[in-house]
Amino acid sequence: MSTALLSTADELHARVRRGRRAVVMTMGALHEGHATLIRTAREIAGPDGEVVVTVFVNPLQFGAGEDLDRYPRTLDADLKLAEQAGADAVFAPSVDEVYPGGEPQVRITAGPMGERLEGASRPGHFDGVLTVVAKLLHLSRPDVALFGQKDAQQLALIRRMVRDLNFGVEIVGVPTVREEDGLALSSRNRYLSPDERRTALTLSRALFAGRDRHAAQEALRARAREVPTTRARAEALSALGESRAAADAHAVATAVPGGPAAVLAAVRQTLDEALRFDPPLRLDYLALVDPRDFTEIGADFTGEAVLAVAARVGATRLIDNLPLTFGSLGAAS
Repeated sequence: MSTALLSTADELHARVRRGRRAVVMTMGALHEGHATLIRTAREIAGPDGEVVVTVFVNPLQFGAGEDLDRYPRTLDADLKLAEQAGADAVFAPSVDEVYPGGEPQVRITAGPMGERLEGASRPGHFDGVLTVVAKLLHLSRPDVALFGQKDAQQLALIRRMVRDLNFGVEIVGVPTVREEDGLALSSRNRYLSPDERRTALTLSRALFAGRDRHAAQEALRARAREVPTTRARAEALSALGESRAAADAHAVATAVPGGPAAVLAAVRQTLDEALRFDPPLRLDYLALVDPRDFTEIGADFTGEAVLAVAARVGATRLIDNLPLTFGSLGAAS
């Protein structure tokens, strides 16, 4: 298969469409994470459908002092990776093609949800993201668009925009792809020196520590729910030699601080160790949030949550997250 390189919307619109069109939006500098998105898009589109990869470094989402000028541009390599992963076309428009007449005066605003976490650290960032995503959705006219879960807040906002503004497109989130050492794949990883990379690994290690604490809590709660609630059941379990085990599990579950606060404490303990590294990790934020609006969850929260972190290592800013589910093992009987 030969992947077509297109630079204008007219070229893209002139393509004969058969089946579903699946679009993967990128800023280029493609890596295995992007390849996973493209392969997933290929599966969704099927052999009769079409996979389009957009490559566009969007100036609207870069703030003052950010890395727009040094963001890697590797179109030839991107085209090769996209072809190997199963893309039918790469749409790589110029800034003038996407924003004819200069920066748009009318833009999409991310609202309160876009002012939290990443939005607080990078004011206006999500307005730029949503504006270009809306533009590229209109230009590429897909049936489905795929985005990585590594950018969890971006994914949540795109889903909200599509729902709130009645875009006729399905949004699919694809799990984060990690390198063998656990570091989440990112185009910005190439900026890291060997020492900086060692420090950067703290992000994933910290998240995994929080995930392990969460798993232990959920297991303890499940065991505690086995504690007998009636005298007859207690006597029956005692006869089987289970009452001590059940009582011990209940005691541990109630004695150990649980919930979101304990998960965050486990993460922060690992992150604090990185303050002494050379170079150190400079934490931007750590939060456990509801993915529906990215507000922080409370102690009695149940359901899906996102454990999110952002930090700087040297001059490079990195983000990572893990999905967690609280109360997933059901309510006590």
